[in-house]
Amino acid sequence: MQTLAWIDWVVLVATLLLIVGYGTWKTKGRQSVQDYVRGGNSTKWWTIGLSVMATQASAITFLSTTGQAYSDGMGFVQFYFGLPIAMIIICLVFIPLYHKLKVYTAYEFLENRFDLKTRTLTAVLFLIQRGLAAGITIFAPAIILSVVLGWNIVYLNIIIGILVIVYTVSGGTKAVTVTQKHQMIVIFAGMLAALFIIFSLIPKDVSLTNALDIAGATERMNILDFSWDLENRYTVWTGIIGGTFLMLAYFGTDQSQVQRYLSGKSMKEMQMGLIFNGLLKVPMQFFILFVGIMVFVFYQFNPAPLNFIDASTQQVLNSKYAQEYKQLEANQTTVFNKKKALSLKISKQNDNSNLKKELFILDSIEKNHRATSKFLIKKALDTAYANKYYKLDQELLALNQEDANYQEKQQELKALYKDASKDTRTNDKDYMFISFILKYLPKGLIGLLLAVILSAAMSSTASEVNALATITAIDLYGRNVKEKKDDKHMVKMTKWFTLGWGVVAIIIACFANLAENLIQLVNIIGSIFYGNVLGVFLLAFFFKFIKANAVFVAAIITQIFIITLYFLDKYDVINLPYLWLNFVGCLIVIIVACIIQTMSKPNLNLTKSAL
Repeated sequence: MQTLAWIDWVVLVATLLLIVGYGTWKTKGRQSVQDYVRGGNSTKWWTIGLSVMATQASAITFLSTTGQAYSDGMGFVQFYFGLPIAMIIICLVFIPLYHKLKVYTAYEFLENRFDLKTRTLTAVLFLIQRGLAAGITIFAPAIILSVVLGWNIVYLNIIIGILVIVYTVSGGTKAVTVTQKHQMIVIFAGMLAALFIIFSLIPKDVSLTNALDIAGATERMNILDFSWDLENRYTVWTGIIGGTFLMLAYFGTDQSQVQRYLSGKSMKEMQMGLIFNGLLKVPMQFFILFVGIMVFVFYQFNPAPLNFIDASTQQVLNSKYAQEYKQLEANQTTVFNKKKALSLKISKQNDNSNLKKELFILDSIEKNHRATSKFLIKKALDTAYANKYYKLDQELLALNQEDANYQEKQQELKALYKDASKDTRTNDKDYMFISFILKYLPKGLIGLLLAVILSAAMSSTASEVNALATITAIDLYGRNVKEKKDDKHMVKMTKWFTLGWGVVAIIIACFANLAENLIQLVNIIGSIFYGNVLGVFLLAFFFKFIKANAVFVAAIITQIFIITLYFLDKYDVINLPYLWLNFVGCLIVIIVACIIQTMSKPNLNLTKSAL
């Protein structure tokens, strides 16, 4: 367990309290729904852009994305290739309609186009998926900080949740937007400082070009994958097709994002804010992944632990598998020494293609060592996989890379690893960056980077809680409760709903269980619901002959179908990467709605259209 120096505590606590205090003070006393929900429509485009980015850039982004790059390389950036396309479509189609109708929520538009039950259904789907996500955005940094620092995870969940509730209840949408602007400044400053320090820790005779050569030799600089292989979650095509549909749904129909730009001073400010986000988001993600790559290069010259979770390592060392683990550590030390020597040679020689091949093979062996260490830890945690894996791993290491059996063994290993990865206590990718921060960064900067992580958690959670409360107040309570409600009453109820959803998020965080890589988990939850909701909006925009009943039934059928597809993929009955669920969900709801409408009798009571 790590202990923080007093200067780190000062930086951490002061940064968080200043952000919360400023947001609360700046936005106190908002009594109208216009002010509380739409921020008084006074937000400038650059604030909208930063707020939109801060909503998406949770703590998971900085902890998990860097770990993703360290382990698998830069390919994850392809996930965001559809974002600029989505921003243009939203600016041309979604924003003009929202602005024209002066809606408070995205789902309010659906009642204008269809009916109340369609509005209510889509609002409920949003509440389910975003309510889960709000808990995860608290849980993600809390579980990692609790493991690394030894802090109580329940207390961390409560602290993060309370900080968010304080300024979100006080100032509503404006408080979220104002604080997110400053949170993004802290985040950018912290990550730039981290990159500078990382590079300064790499040997002086290793240039940036040399560092990229070393990362490239192990295939971590492979950015573009044009294959149609469904085994690969992240390709150019999944990013452009699946990613575009996911981003359209997220930024165009998810209230946590819609509410950010609906607070703009004008339609032009809203559009410019989203374009700003579209231009900056992909480079930002590239930069975060690059930080992870530089940490990988750093560990080519400095020994890295087999597992970044100290508690897991101690657990296996206290078990009957301690000797096997120590032997694995000794083997890894041998591999590290060879990798370090090769990396230094690569940085000094121009013709180094053979050296890069050697480094790639050593990196593959190191990956096997890391995977073996996970299975030994799993065995210590009473899982049933380690013996089979350890035997297979030894067979694999004995084979030559060119041996025909090597690929077969690799596939066996991959299948076994996929099964065993359900035990997430040894999934240490997400712990890599925080472990590096605590061990190698100077005092004071550690406090700033922890403030970055917690600020990111707060910014995303605040947006989500704010949106959840707004949807509950406006789309459910305000629309379904018959008694007359004035502005003061609605603001009061929205504050109570904000408090309630904040508590729900804390409870979900306390009972959450880590699954897969965190950045993937949040996107998986979204992908299960987003395609269906996006399809409903596209039906509203472009299919004028479709009526309410057809859309409502189609949406229910589609949601059941998509959930079924997800579980079929999860249990290896089919192979469908989660990003494709967005495209499939959108397509299915449109097709089913068209079929139902065509088969139904003409409806003489034409649905009121917003178009």
